[in-house]
Amino acid sequence: MDTFDYTGSPARIIFGVGAVDRIGEAIRELGCSRAVLLSTPFQAEAAKQLAAEIGPEIAGVYENATMHTPTDVTDEAMQVVRGLDADCTVAFGGGSTTGLGKAIAYRTDLPQVVVPTTYAGSEVTPILGQTEDGVKTTLKDARVLPEVVVYDPALTVSLPGKMTVNSALNAMAHAVEALYAQDRNPISSLMAEAGIKALLEALPVLHDDPADMEARSTALYGAWLCGSVLGTVGMALHHKLCHTLGGTFNLPHAETHAVILPHATAFNAKAVPDLLAPIAETLGAGEPGRGLFDYAASIGAPQSLADLGMPEDGIGRAADLAVKNPYWNPRAFGRDDIYSIVEAAWHGRPPAV
Repeated sequence: MDTFDYTGSPARIIFGVGAVDRIGEAIRELGCSRAVLLSTPFQAEAAKQLAAEIGPEIAGVYENATMHTPTDVTDEAMQVVRGLDADCTVAFGGGSTTGLGKAIAYRTDLPQVVVPTTYAGSEVTPILGQTEDGVKTTLKDARVLPEVVVYDPALTVSLPGKMTVNSALNAMAHAVEALYAQDRNPISSLMAEAGIKALLEALPVLHDDPADMEARSTALYGAWLCGSVLGTVGMALHHKLCHTLGGTFNLPHAETHAVILPHATAFNAKAVPDLLAPIAETLGAGEPGRGLFDYAASIGAPQSLADLGMPEDGIGRAADLAVKNPYWNPRAFGRDDIYSIVEAAWHGRPPAV
């Protein structure tokens, strides 16, 4: 066996139906008593209800978490944190809310409790992506990793069907890249394969019956595994390209991952077919990228960047930006390669295999 270096996440995971009732306990065990509860405007009412249910440990609510974590929104949230004399945050929602909690922790090192209502997976990574002046950048820092994550599958039942699919494919993308990551190891690969399998099995069930609690639990478990591996290994072409597209054109985060995943997978499969073989085998497909593309179509996932609002004249700009700062990928690429990937994804064509 090859030598490897593995660092597991020290985050505490509270998992199961009814786990939401333990948020107050988690806050107290962190030694905190004045939490600010974070949410998006869309989930503001649910957040206020949750704050009331938690009780005196919640000092106030900030409800303007925004996609791609704009730094000006973080500035606004910081004023609330200081005004409430908050000693920790509780992020309730998906990747936008989790990102805001991480951005606050990066500036203050306040403890974080995250209560996911989607399958984003970012709640178990020390990675923060934030946008300033239309440019999205990422950083990795121990301060960004949440201390406690409360996974309650019941909180995901009301997640709309399209959001369920897109969020889960976003999580799956973490594990797909982990399979061929430069610093992958046996543990991360096991978790990645298990996470991908769990999501691939759960999504068709949820497509037919969104209230299936067993499938909800399986999907949330898969999202945890996929997010966990992202926190232990590096990112490559897929994530870098999605960050470029999302930050530059303000595209919806999860949907962008869903569209790009088959194309980035197909591109890299030519260099590391053995590492991506588990995906093809699980899907019963001859090639992992095309298998993911067909699977995504079968569960109603978006397949075109044009449908997400990206202008056609942005294809070249995206290609220019994606190669501006070199980064590792298992297969070498140039501007023409990126242009071809983005063009196919813009039109919603199957990936080149």
